[in-house]
Amino acid sequence: MRTDGHASARTESPLAAAARAGDKLRVQQLLEERDFSPYQGRDHETAAFTAAVQSFHTDIADMLLRYGADPARVAPDELPSLREAVDSGSPALVEALTARDILDRYPTSELEDMRDLARTWHESGTEAELRRRTGSPDAIAHTRVQDDEYSTVGELTLGALTVRDGHGAILTILEERLAIRTPCEELITRALERDANHPAWSQSAIMLSHRREQESWAAAETLRTATDPSRRLFGAKLMRLFELFADSHDEEYCVLAVAALTDWSADETDPGVLAEVLYGLSSYQGLRAEAALLAHLGHQDTGVRHAVAAGLGTSPDPGHLSGEARAALLTLMDDPDTDVRIAACGSAAEIADGDPALTHAMAALLDHPDRRVQLAAVHGLARHDDERCVQAAQRLGPPRPGFRDEERSYLEAAWRYEWRREQETRP
Repeated sequence: MRTDGHASARTESPLAAAARAGDKLRVQQLLEERDFSPYQGRDHETAAFTAAVQSFHTDIADMLLRYGADPARVAPDELPSLREAVDSGSPALVEALTARDILDRYPTSELEDMRDLARTWHESGTEAELRRRTGSPDAIAHTRVQDDEYSTVGELTLGALTVRDGHGAILTILEERLAIRTPCEELITRALERDANHPAWSQSAIMLSHRREQESWAAAETLRTATDPSRRLFGAKLMRLFELFADSHDEEYCVLAVAALTDWSADETDPGVLAEVLYGLSSYQGLRAEAALLAHLGHQDTGVRHAVAAGLGTSPDPGHLSGEARAALLTLMDDPDTDVRIAACGSAAEIADGDPALTHAMAALLDHPDRRVQLAAVHGLARHDDERCVQAAQRLGPPRPGFRDEERSYLEAAWRYEWRREQETRP
């Protein structure tokens, strides 16, 4: 829980100043321009992380952690206390403050107390506990905010106090840090109290899928047959993670997940659940999985078609994708939805065997009005060693500020192809 107000201004680097101000685009631009020398350390990122945490821009703090910020190099008095973090209701903040390299800052007794505090918030309900602490009968303002890079939470403000509704996810985080084995059904219940974009879903699903045992798998199978689409959606996400976190395609629970998801895809009627089921087949393909994806090629829901486009071409031996699947990619590269076209280009790129039909279809997208589609087509052509990628990359120019890391990953394929071609033509 926090009060209105912001951290005081100070003399700091442009990156830290942008993080303190909550200017995520500027932070991204500055990160892209940073010195990648391994001898420089990550002082700037760490200072910016500190500024982001102090000003409660938790999504920026999470991004900075991914770029190498090191919480262990931040003095404890420069960060909020763990009690403040738990009271705030921000799972991202609690995760940052209990990262593995600084977890030993807290005695077990403190972690247990904070777990109990999170449970109090969770069981009382965010709104009820906020009212109890403020004693105010006024209306509560509700908004939705980004908590980490990928998840959103509800944020409630009453008077001068603001709190987020992530205490269920925080409880799960602290239980994991304390090596407490929370029952499967309790984790599922916590997830389903929120929507699929809330960190309560990801925290519970990740914890369950990492257990790699019959109890968790049985829970996923039970969810598959539920009448409530939300329960089925969580079950599909859980099965998808069972497959994703497998050490190999031959692992027991990977095999079980692929078989179950393949069968499930034939019966599921809810588009959101079906898309999640199909995404679960995207990193492991056999003939049955490919057939399951192709069965939904013409689905009216954009999310389902995107799952199909993303799944095709990602088998362990993509060069042998069937003719039917290749034809499907041609269809999907002409889809009305831009994101579906991009996903289809990505799958076509993975095949990388110079198929003229695929390269012709990607070349046709070089004049698409959306720059993202052009980038995907350039990348795909480069992977197929098609020289048309070179001029197309030159026309696109350098990566745009704020998107450099993302765009560089597409353009580098063309740059590498051009370099290889030059090497081959040298006397």
